[in-house]
Amino acid sequence: MDVNPILIEVFKNRFASICEEMGMTLMRTGFSPNIKERRDFSCALFDAQGEMIAQAAHIPVHLGSMPLSVQAAIAAQPMERGDMVILNDPFKGGTHLPDITLVAPVFADDEATEPSFYVANRAHHADVGGISAGSMPLSTSIFQEGIIIPPLTFVKGGEIVQPLLTFFLNNLRTPQEREGDFAAQVMANVTGVKRAQELIAKYGLDVVQQYADVLLDYAETVTRAAVSRIPDGEYEFEDFMDSDGITDELVPIRCLLSVQGDTATLDFSASGPQVQGSVNAVRAITLSAVLYVFRALITENISTNAGCLRPLTVVTQPGTIVDARFPAAVAGGNVETSQRIVDVILGALAQALPQAMPAASQGTMNNITIGGYDPHKDRPFAYYETLGGGMGATRHADGESAVHSHMTNTLNTPVEAMEYAYPFLVREYGIRRGSGGAGAHTGGNGMVREIELTADAEATVLSERRRIGPYGLQGGEAGGKGRNVIIRRQDGTEVLDEQPGKFNARLHAGDRIRMETPGGGGWGEK
Repeated sequence: MDVNPILIEVFKNRFASICEEMGMTLMRTGFSPNIKERRDFSCALFDAQGEMIAQAAHIPVHLGSMPLSVQAAIAAQPMERGDMVILNDPFKGGTHLPDITLVAPVFADDEATEPSFYVANRAHHADVGGISAGSMPLSTSIFQEGIIIPPLTFVKGGEIVQPLLTFFLNNLRTPQEREGDFAAQVMANVTGVKRAQELIAKYGLDVVQQYADVLLDYAETVTRAAVSRIPDGEYEFEDFMDSDGITDELVPIRCLLSVQGDTATLDFSASGPQVQGSVNAVRAITLSAVLYVFRALITENISTNAGCLRPLTVVTQPGTIVDARFPAAVAGGNVETSQRIVDVILGALAQALPQAMPAASQGTMNNITIGGYDPHKDRPFAYYETLGGGMGATRHADGESAVHSHMTNTLNTPVEAMEYAYPFLVREYGIRRGSGGAGAHTGGNGMVREIELTADAEATVLSERRRIGPYGLQGGEAGGKGRNVIIRRQDGTEVLDEQPGKFNARLHAGDRIRMETPGGGGWGEK
């Protein structure tokens, strides 16, 4: 069949629009502030083999790893019309347990016997059990982090499998909210299946599949062109995680980038061994980081799909911080280690393309979870959020301030929504002036958020760049390090209790928790 260049553009946008509409459905029908306000979810479209064809502009750490979950679902559970498979197992293509993936098959018509495509969405649930509220604990094993869901049929013939749902809800702290978010995920997939079938009905299955393949090939071609603009050679970079939350030891992450022609190999084998704490990353997360960085090198408006990875070889050593083995604790690997993997890839690329790469951004998602019982509403609550910080400066401009960067792409929870949904008062929320690294161009500033509790609760924070600031480039200075503080009142006096980057604490009504996020690195000598 001949390829029409106009139809390439049409299908690129039609495929992406399916994913975007799935996301809008999920946002509008979600129950939790984490879904409907922060939009901590991602949606994508896949071919019959589970290769990603298109994605919405959602969260990089979700999307790069989601194909492995889809492929695990396909392998584990044959899906019929109206079925959906659920899973969150990080060792079967997931990221960490709060990220729950739902996969649905797309049958071309009533006569089709096999799925032609799949749609999937992944949403971060504010609690999935485990040893601490919010399911982002200072854990030493995945068994402490929440309920582990292998690929299971969650929807059968269009109906939720109620015994399975009941089992899930009995293991979670906030079952009503979780049930609402599960229903929203189901409806997002229903929307995706419907729109994909409408596309097939309009153009025919052969044409739709042809242009899905063409878009994969086109993404590969453009990525090869981008790689070929990197000078051939070997480039190595090393950076460190502050700690694993259990010990105070720095955790090294190393990348050896080898470029030859239009292909590149990224070897992370020399990274540190997996650790006791929860910052271990599964291989799917490392793949996500690689896809994100190399997609960011491409200026053309192409689909972000599996074709982008074809020119790239990713080498990891099982049992290391970037390719952890079961039953490693992994809650923080998805959110924190993914950011450092990006930092080391960009650091290696900065040696090959010194004028093109930015200084390090904040390098953390500043995860905060607070959970307990809300006496005002007579129900349990679980709050989860990631906080923005400074972006790294570039050759051309200062870094942006108080924004999410790299592997996260969520919004913030508005103050009004927080105070309505949780027993909180937000005492301060603003830009952390002067935290960006100095240079010819200054790194972006971090932010400050201070929350006062109006009920007793448990808080857990997983954050980074509290010991080593985000690096500057070409003579620029490092960004300001982050800071975590608990503020209590004792005998009428405020007591500031400095906390490490990762901690768990029991808080009482009237206590405040303050997070000051890192600034971005500066670029060039001042």
